Amino acid sequence: MTAPLPGTPVPLWPAIAELTAWLDAANPRTDHEVAMRIMKIGEEYGEAAAAYIGVTGQNPRKGVHATPDDLAAELCDVAVTALVALTTVTGGPGPAEHRLHAHLARLLARARPEGPAAGPGA
Repeated sequence: MTAPLPGTPVPLWPAIAELTAWLDAANPRTDHEVAMRIMKIGEEYGEAAAAYIGVTGQNPRKGVHATPDDLAAELCDVAVTALVALTTVTGGPGPAEHRLHAHLARLLARARPEGPAAGPGA
């Protein structure tokens, strides 16, 4: 996949497939590598949490040192990293997309008033 022009939407699942293939080429998909991809989600979450602390100025020593754009970028990293890990453990972008769509359908069914057990704790 060639780099898109700035402002051009990038198709999600082909990009996730390309990133997964790039990682597979650099680090063959051993049990250890799969574990590393899952742990990478935690690392990215930590960076998102740090960005939020930076946006809100919660650390008095550092004050406000991040922007909402920084936070959004870190949250995107969390999402992409999770989708690459999902693609890795499900066997490819097709199964990962199917699994994500099925999971979203279950979440929406719970969230909607007509869902099986309405309410946030359901």
